[in-house]
Amino acid sequence: DFTMTLYLRHYWKDERLSFPSTNNKSMTFDGRLVKKIWVPDVFFVHSKRSFIHDTTTDNIMLRVFPDGHVLYSMRVTVTAMCNMDFSHFPLDSQTCSLELESYAYTDEDLMLYWKNGNESLKTDEKISLSQFLIQKFHTTSRLAFYSSTGWYNRLYINFTLRRHIFFFLLQTYFPATLMVMLSWVSFWIDRRAVPARVSLGITTVLTMSTIITGVNASMPRVSYIKAVDIYLWVSFVFVFLSVLEYAAVNYLTTVQERKERKLRERFPCSCGIPHSKTMMLDGNYSESDANSLAGYTRNQMVPEEEKPEKMVVHLAMSNESNSSRKRGLKGHVGLRIIQNTHAIDKYSRLIFPGTYIFFNLIYWSVFS
Repeated sequence: DFTMTLYLRHYWKDERLSFPSTNNKSMTFDGRLVKKIWVPDVFFVHSKRSFIHDTTTDNIMLRVFPDGHVLYSMRVTVTAMCNMDFSHFPLDSQTCSLELESYAYTDEDLMLYWKNGNESLKTDEKISLSQFLIQKFHTTSRLAFYSSTGWYNRLYINFTLRRHIFFFLLQTYFPATLMVMLSWVSFWIDRRAVPARVSLGITTVLTMSTIITGVNASMPRVSYIKAVDIYLWVSFVFVFLSVLEYAAVNYLTTVQERKERKLRERFPCSCGIPHSKTMMLDGNYSESDANSLAGYTRNQMVPEEEKPEKMVVHLAMSNESNSSRKRGLKGHVGLRIIQNTHAIDKYSRLIFPGTYIFFNLIYWSVFS
């Protein structure tokens, strides 16, 4: 519904009220004379509440001209119904109308029309609404038929309202977009960091649920889907899919590790040692000499009881230098980091943002 305060002015001619005058161009009266003469019985169709202002007295004015022309003006506030369509909310425009009609007199008894067409409607240029932009006012008139009483003249005050979008961008669209982007952070977190990824996914899902609930709490309970519902629920699906994505990654990782464990139990690892050599090391072996054996891999040791002064180490000979071994170690660490990122995470880093950007392009091109 909408509430409008207006000055409703009626013009008609009643020769019974004419009077001879040479000095007075018109005579003005208050509301007390209205009860003693005939006035149009105009009412507001589809109004819910309406009243005539009465502070400090009834805001009614009656002006009579010598030739019988009458101006009847009153200040009225009316709350009327407006059939709104929220399918494009909050990117919507609404067209509402205030309808005036005679209650008792049909079109054969009383003709209602706008005195100057669209010029009959004058508005204050300073009018502004917090949620809407008033685009235009215009007037129309047509006949309305009632099966039991007949045809009546009906006047319309039509106006178009364009909803301001900036408020909803800050309160709804921007937070929802941030939650979707925050859910993508989990794709860059180590797949073994279960608490971090699970808590991030649950937090974004709950936050999206709160945003959806807050928006619907302030909206009429309509039976069709609104534009904001489409955006929020698609964003919710993206957040929810990011949680499912980690569930799939964690499950596939577990399955892969289980297979590798069974493979190691079935085929013990010999570490691919082609040649081995046994060397005797005593307790006085220098550190530099020990470093020169960095390429050897320990396989077995002789118990201390058998060799109290010397230690037998089974080492595999290696032809690599220290620098090459260091590069191999770095490569192994890099491989370990790459292996900690599942292939699903790699694809999700591209698929999720690309799909969401594509959805936004379609959404804003259709509804804006």
